[in-house]
Amino acid sequence: MGLAVFGGTFDPVHFGHLRSAVEVRQALGIAKVKLIPAGIPAHRGRPVSEPAQRLEMLRRAIEGVGYLQVDDREIARGGTSYMIETLESIRAEVGADLPLSLVLGSDAFAQLHQWHRWRELVDVAHLVILHRPFAELTIDAQVSAWVNDRRASADQLLAQPAGLVCDLQLTQLDISATEIRRLVEAGEPIEYLLPAGVIDYIRQQALYAEAT
Repeated sequence: MGLAVFGGTFDPVHFGHLRSAVEVRQALGIAKVKLIPAGIPAHRGRPVSEPAQRLEMLRRAIEGVGYLQVDDREIARGGTSYMIETLESIRAEVGADLPLSLVLGSDAFAQLHQWHRWRELVDVAHLVILHRPFAELTIDAQVSAWVNDRRASADQLLAQPAGLVCDLQLTQLDISATEIRRLVEAGEPIEYLLPAGVIDYIRQQALYAEAT
């Protein structure tokens, strides 16, 4: 039925991430979504929390939701995390024929031309771009031309294993991990921005109390 990959730092994971993962599964008609925390991100600063802590927050966040999976391969691999390498390793596991999709926020998509081996992504997977309602998006000219020949609707992605680009507009809750860290540091409440189990863990571990 297909598989989607949703990467990020998840520092911390919040309802914006989780609701997007749920709606992507529904929109694409796929079986599972893998949530893959980056080890060392290639295009942003190191996460504030430790890899093991980000994994534990993810596990608590999706507990009891069988179609969401935490995948630790980027952290276990070590070094800088490159999505093309992650997709290639997943493709080797699932075989050549399973429809595989990489989920990207529109902000990440706008920087796609800076990614390692970015043109090869569609050799391994489809790209699913999540757009925020009313948001303006400036795309690099070479990416725009590259994408235009590959546009497809959500229902077309299950017909082949890779190679297409699909635009989705989902609920896209306006929640920011950066803002959550700021609230924790300021001693402000973070209830209803992320799962209660994750909030409990943040407080138990004293995470983000001195976030930068």
